[in-house]
Amino acid sequence: MSGRIYALLAILLLTSCLSKHEVLQNPHVRQRPVPTRKPQAARPVPPTSPTPPTPKSYTSTSGYAYIEQYKDIAIAEMERYGIPASIKLAQALLESGNGNSTLAREANNHFGIKCTPEWVGGQTFQDDDRRNDCFRVYERAEESFKDHSQFLLRKRYAALFELDKDDYKGWARGLKSAGYATNPRYADLLIDLIERYQLHQFDQPESRAEKVKREEVVQTEIVENKPAEQQVAEAEEKAPVRIDIHEVKQGDTLAAIARKYGMSSAALMDLNGLKTESLFIGQLILVSQAPAER
Repeated sequence: MSGRIYALLAILLLTSCLSKHEVLQNPHVRQRPVPTRKPQAARPVPPTSPTPPTPKSYTSTSGYAYIEQYKDIAIAEMERYGIPASIKLAQALLESGNGNSTLAREANNHFGIKCTPEWVGGQTFQDDDRRNDCFRVYERAEESFKDHSQFLLRKRYAALFELDKDDYKGWARGLKSAGYATNPRYADLLIDLIERYQLHQFDQPESRAEKVKREEVVQTEIVENKPAEQQVAEAEEKAPVRIDIHEVKQGDTLAAIARKYGMSSAALMDLNGLKTESLFIGQLILVSQAPAER
């Protein structure tokens, strides 16, 4: 009995050895595949709040065309009086709607300057702070840019001329502090336009000696203007300018903005060089404001 058991074990051992030998030596027998682990499912990434896209800096073709047309006169006035060319261009862009406001088109008045007792030039009348306010009329737009410089040569703005002529931020904030406009964001609007259109590229630094010489000339002219300006009450010296611009807010649409200012959507798109009606919050839209009802 025990002999049979030993014989059976010997047969089983020999069979096992032969099987292994076949796998290793027989070229027709493939190696047994190595078991691989099943890939684990990727862990779910917790959802995050999407980051809102940053609005691209907004510019318009009409804005660039306006700058190209009047940059030379702005630079010339900067060289003469020290008013940054960027400031003059930004104010003109704001107050004339890129040269498309009624005053700019019909009166060559790009800064909304009103009549004063000493003004002997042309006049036009529009409703603004009061019914039939008197605005100055110029034969050429360049005269408006020059008169804007003369308008600032008064005691109210004298401190601004002590700034460097490339300090556009100081000038923007100084104009607001001096009461040039009542819009609380006036300085921010100017700075935004200057940086958006890179208007500061037209500003030029000056040496200390050049600055001292310029300040002497400016202060002399301010003193010479004093007698005439005494005829004008401080409140009338520069009535707050009407800013022909709309800042897009939540819920605004192009059609709604156009209706608000008495324009068609097509005219508003053309004025701002818009290709679509898409707007983003904070975008500045140039408008032609309809006469105010009194």
